[in-house]
Amino acid sequence: MRSCRTKPSTVQAELACGVAAGPLFVTSFASIGARRAGYDWRRHAVSSLAAGRGGWLQRANFIFTGSLYCMAGHGLARAAHSRVLPALVSGAGGGLIGSGVFVTDPVAGFPPSSGAHDQASVPPTREGTLHNLCAIPIFAGIPVAAVASATSAARRGDHRWAAYSAGSAVAMMITSALFGAAFGGEPRLAAYGGVLQRVSITAGFGWLSVLSVRALTSARA
Repeated sequence: MRSCRTKPSTVQAELACGVAAGPLFVTSFASIGARRAGYDWRRHAVSSLAAGRGGWLQRANFIFTGSLYCMAGHGLARAAHSRVLPALVSGAGGGLIGSGVFVTDPVAGFPPSSGAHDQASVPPTREGTLHNLCAIPIFAGIPVAAVASATSAARRGDHRWAAYSAGSAVAMMITSALFGAAFGGEPRLAAYGGVLQRVSITAGFGWLSVLSVRALTSARA
């Protein structure tokens, strides 16, 4: 009689998706942004690359990366005893997919073809609002997952992982608040909104990659 359990090789493949997702996402949007006329990575949001002509590349990047994280969450659910952590990882994946489906409104004057020079005077669109809602499980869900992992690790006596997870959560939350203010028009931060967002993404997605590496190593053992 065959077992209905997921094969170890399948679990390892799913966890490998979580290892690769972050680096692939960052590499892709960096390459896309370098080829977009008028796009300044220091000032403009990653999501803005999904708007305007050629935006399908970043939309595909969102959806593909989100799908990888959904698979990673599925693998974590079978490799770990926790239910909260896999759900939060899958939620971040769903948020990325939604970010690709719903395109953001103009942010910090990009794309320039929108004519939205004064964003404060332009009411948000339904699609832009949905895009912002999809960001919640990413920029809030990943720090919550990192805090949950840090708490669990501290109870086990794994203080190194606890410190790294907690530090990643704090870094992502602080930089998320800062780039939110920058994209909102805070004059002292407006020129660095893109930098701050990229620091936030690197902190959170980097942590997810390391989490997946740890789970993958345990699964192989």
